[in-house]
Amino acid sequence: MSNNIFIETYGCQMNVADSEIVATVLQKNKFNMVFKPEEADIILINTCSIRDNAEQKIFKRLQELNSLRTKNKKLKIGVIGCMAERVGEEFFEHSVEVNFIAGPDSYRNIAEIIYKSDTERVSDILLSDTETYEDILPKRTLTNSISAFVPVMRGCENFCSYCVVPYLRGKERSRTTDSVLKEIENHINNGIKEITLLGQNVNSYHYNNTNFAKLLKEIAQKFPAPRLRYLTSHPKDLSTELLETIAKYDNISKSIHLPLQSGSNSVLERMNRKYTKETYKKLIDNICKIIPECTISTDIIAGFCGETEQDHKETLELMKYAKYYYAFMFKYNERPGTPAAKNFKNDISDELKTKRLNEIIDLQQQLSLNHNKQDIGKSYKVLIEGYSKRSNNFLMGRTSQNKVVVFPYDELTDTKISAGDTVNVKIIDCTSATLKGVIIA
Repeated sequence: MSNNIFIETYGCQMNVADSEIVATVLQKNKFNMVFKPEEADIILINTCSIRDNAEQKIFKRLQELNSLRTKNKKLKIGVIGCMAERVGEEFFEHSVEVNFIAGPDSYRNIAEIIYKSDTERVSDILLSDTETYEDILPKRTLTNSISAFVPVMRGCENFCSYCVVPYLRGKERSRTTDSVLKEIENHINNGIKEITLLGQNVNSYHYNNTNFAKLLKEIAQKFPAPRLRYLTSHPKDLSTELLETIAKYDNISKSIHLPLQSGSNSVLERMNRKYTKETYKKLIDNICKIIPECTISTDIIAGFCGETEQDHKETLELMKYAKYYYAFMFKYNERPGTPAAKNFKNDISDELKTKRLNEIIDLQQQLSLNHNKQDIGKSYKVLIEGYSKRSNNFLMGRTSQNKVVVFPYDELTDTKISAGDTVNVKIIDCTSATLKGVIIA
């Protein structure tokens, strides 16, 4: 069997980081990474299960990849990640032949799983209470970005009633501080300019006497050059100590993702979110007080079980209060096996969910536009990520506040700059999604 392998990744940044771990393990076992599925003898699909449409996309993609078997009869297809954990051996009953599945805690065994699938279908989805892959230094084979994702903890124990993650990722466990620092140093030595710390609930990180605020402080002090970000916070764990750490160090991004989900206390209680709208508003006030220049983004779910029109209006009001610069917005999607699916009736019609979601989207677009208009005339340090998607005559990058900026660049007349460089940009215009600027001295 040839060892040419292609990895395709879906879902969150944690999956991107996991795919790099898998690639590193496979390369150590003499597998060759290829970057087109047509060139592969083994295809891995790293999956997401957070919503049903994410899973349907995977089934559709498997059908597409199955067509490659007409030219390569020995092609193997494996499913890894959260969907492998949730669907399990039912994958073997679908029309597309899946040769093996592996859950998020089985990646050390991925080479053995592949070899074993020569003679049988293989399933390895046992969750671990201890696995963090902390001794594996990803080689970043799959991406050429200036940024790197560094998981500092895995798992989740919040058990929000709508969420499948605790059942697919297992218990919370944190990496050793030394292993995190070692991985970051390795990335910096390989030219990385931005580090994003990851965790299902990253600010619940705790190893020995080091909490997430202390970890972030140690990283900021030890590595002053790269820009530092993190994802994702749970409001119940956003401490004043963490906010003061972010405010103190210039290399920590002044942007916080703080999922709201709903602005109604009754809905938040049914969601088991462990905070009220009042405590959430106090967090917003604290952020604005300690880090005045900080941007805040969020997640919002429209049409959760039992949501009334008043509940919906309270969400809109809290959005106005928080003045989010960006939001991920979704209709409630019932996930099998969750407490919400077991205990609450999914009683909001799809039509009403869509109506409420559209109102949330419309409001957020206005909030984003208003937020960006306030930046016109200001200057920011922008970390260049590459060319604009629309034109190679423009470069794009992000401010410390995580806002996207595009600006013209003429290679013939301007000083030579490229991805990974930081430039000063004055903002002259904007849309709801993008700042537009010009390079200044």
